[in-house]
Amino acid sequence: MKLSTEKPKIVVVGSSSLDLVFATERHPKPNETVMAEKTERFFGGKGANQAVGTARLGASVSFVSCVGADDAGREVFRNLKAEGINVDLVNVTSEADTGTAFVTSAEGRNTIVVVPGANVYLTADQIQKAESLIEAADLVLLQLEIPMEAVEFTVGLAQKYNTKVLVYAAPAARLSAQVQNYASFIVAKSSDLAIIFGDDNVEDILKHNPNKLFIRDDTNVTTYYSGSEMKYYRNDHQDMQYRIGMGDAFTSGFAVAYCHGNSIGDCVRFGTDVSLRVALNQGSQAGLPFLEDMSSDASEII
Repeated sequence: MKLSTEKPKIVVVGSSSLDLVFATERHPKPNETVMAEKTERFFGGKGANQAVGTARLGASVSFVSCVGADDAGREVFRNLKAEGINVDLVNVTSEADTGTAFVTSAEGRNTIVVVPGANVYLTADQIQKAESLIEAADLVLLQLEIPMEAVEFTVGLAQKYNTKVLVYAAPAARLSAQVQNYASFIVAKSSDLAIIFGDDNVEDILKHNPNKLFIRDDTNVTTYYSGSEMKYYRNDHQDMQYRIGMGDAFTSGFAVAYCHGNSIGDCVRFGTDVSLRVALNQGSQAGLPFLEDMSSDASEII
């Protein structure tokens, strides 16, 4: 992958949370109680994950989000600042606690319940304050743990300045025609297509979105349509134990590679390789690699 000497300017609009991970032998069935072997606490939220992911890969990142006026919110704020992220537009609300994700991890699979908390209080007025940053950005990143109204407002603001947008459509929700049409890139889980697009015919959806839609699955395979053929890139490993945050890691890697002027194929490869690093290290943020960790994949400076 080639790297320019300029730092990409990325604005991330999205969620912040704390992740509580419960390690169990198996997932509980309905009406069943299982004992956790251990519990751990990590920084998370799809927006914050992408802000940290792109910052660690060398981008200049501004983050627009909302946390609670609680200890967790203060922890999130300090962590983002320590990662070198511009937190001037991380808002604080007294209406709700900081978002929380409850993760049960067993047999290499995760079930996740998200309490959005303060994330639902991210408003158009707060996003409006990022207008000058969005105007100057190389790319805006969005996810769906904030209100859809906030997502659509951000897309409209980016459209005003012809700023490119990448949407990671998770957790799955139907994307409006405005978002689908304007977004330069959409990342989606293979199991979510019917919810996002109202259709689950993978080939048809991909062919309608050449070099735009990137379908991911939990074996770290990325599928897309180049305009002439279906493309696949896979990078897995027998030690892939931690699958939380792989989509955010892919999105971060793809975004940074794109901002450095790489081909779509190279962006997919780099994003997928970044995603593998998270699967080998626990914590959706803690496991995110730094650019120097990816030096073998990002060695050509232009």
